[in-house]
Amino acid sequence: MNQPSGPRPPVLLVAGASSGIGAAVAARGARDGARVAVCARRADALGEVADACGATPYVADVTVRGDVDDLVAAVVRDHGRLDGVVANAGTIRPGGLLDLSDEDWDVTLRTNLTAVFLLARAALPHLAAARGAFVTVGSVAGLRAATGAGAYAASKAGAAMLTSVIATEFGPRGVRANTVCPGWTRTEMADEEMRELGGEARLDAAYARATALVPQRRAALAEEVADAVLWLLGPRSSYVNGATLAVDGGLTMVDAGRVPFDFTLAPR
Repeated sequence: MNQPSGPRPPVLLVAGASSGIGAAVAARGARDGARVAVCARRADALGEVADACGATPYVADVTVRGDVDDLVAAVVRDHGRLDGVVANAGTIRPGGLLDLSDEDWDVTLRTNLTAVFLLARAALPHLAAARGAFVTVGSVAGLRAATGAGAYAASKAGAAMLTSVIATEFGPRGVRANTVCPGWTRTEMADEEMRELGGEARLDAAYARATALVPQRRAALAEEVADAVLWLLGPRSSYVNGATLAVDGGLTMVDAGRVPFDFTLAPR
């Protein structure tokens, strides 16, 4: 995180921190000396994360404007400042474009895109005062088109562009804003998708199948993505602004046209 001028450690707010990447960011941020505030809707899971790393928990729904405004006000009230925000809340409603319901679309866009806007709008005045940083957790799905995930892909692409707009508008005020786009990462949400692919007993095999085209031949750990997030929040990335960083083991650089020369492909 950008270091404040005084002796007090930086204050980091992680939204969507009850599991997965958000929980890993909170744990690593606290380990590195930040005062960490975590928020999510699931009070019990959030409390476990907070207890494990010494963070302050705030139960909030970041898709609701009033909750977000109250959340940011409470963090600033309790900690005196705000140096970094991680917009990590996310959901996926899989399905082809003709299969997605209006509710699927609305919930996905509100969670993955509108929540980023609400967090940014509430937090940016405080981040400007601290010359802080904003990081959105996107996805490689927002960089490359895929069947069966249209709402998710559109929401993540929109979140990345919104973050670039934040970087452009608030860069002159000392705020940096960047997006991290993970590939497959071993989290609770990814596990659910893998169970659909391979079943509970074959979770590892499902991950291996899903990452067969990843040059590193494996999924990321949540902690590996968290390290990238914290780098973007910190002083060692002080001239990185408006970037979209793929943390995907090299997946998005693979030339799809060469795949048949290296793999035997078969339909499911």
